[in-house]
Amino acid sequence: MKKELPACPVEITMGLIGDKWKVLIIRDLLTGTKRFGELKKSLNGITQKVLTNNLREMEASGLVNRKVYAEVPPRVEYSLTETGWSLKPILDSMVVWGNSYREKQN
Repeated sequence: MKKELPACPVEITMGLIGDKWKVLIIRDLLTGTKRFGELKKSLNGITQKVLTNNLREMEASGLVNRKVYAEVPPRVEYSLTETGWSLKPILDSMVVWGNSYREKQN
């Protein structure tokens, strides 16, 4: 059974990406498919458990694809789904706003 979504679209968006790590995971996956270790290395300060939990939540919500290769040792790659890619304009706006804010503060 699907969970009922809030009436407010901003609340829906925040529920999906309102976590610091999720936005940064999306940022990293916008440059292409990544392995778990690559994501962990680029996300300074994230623990393995937190990264795993965030990736699982993002996969469950349809933002991230997880592909497991039948190799020894196993290889797992993460990429954005079409829905995940649709968040690019939001992150682009965050970049513009963040740069503007930084300039005003300096």
